[in-house]
Amino acid sequence: MDPKTYDPKSVTAIVGDVYLTGFSESMIEIEKDEDSYEVKQGAQGDVALATINSALGTIKFTLLQTSPQVPYLDRLASSRKLVPVTVIASGDPKETSSATQAYVKKPASRSYGKSIEDREYELQCIDLKME
Repeated sequence: MDPKTYDPKSVTAIVGDVYLTGFSESMIEIEKDEDSYEVKQGAQGDVALATINSALGTIKFTLLQTSPQVPYLDRLASSRKLVPVTVIASGDPKETSSATQAYVKKPASRSYGKSIEDREYELQCIDLKME
């Protein structure tokens, strides 16, 4: 069996209508904000599940401070505008995460030193789909 190969260049991220470039090493993290079920166990061991229908999720982008999209994401955070966001990992397996409505929670924290620093942006997704 041949080993699988991952290539970070196979990952594409689009916020609004802008393709993000200049990622740092950790690139992108995507997570649902809540579990799919809430489990309750009774005193005698009976178990019940309650479906949690939340589609909330968070996508975190980590860019280099030199990324051309840093000013765009900072402006987007200040504008409080809702935008679509899509992340596609076109490797094997192909994975797509998207939301039709998301907003940048706040501008990235800034630090300066002798090396290039990271800028982290968290997008709150109102209707995150992970396929």
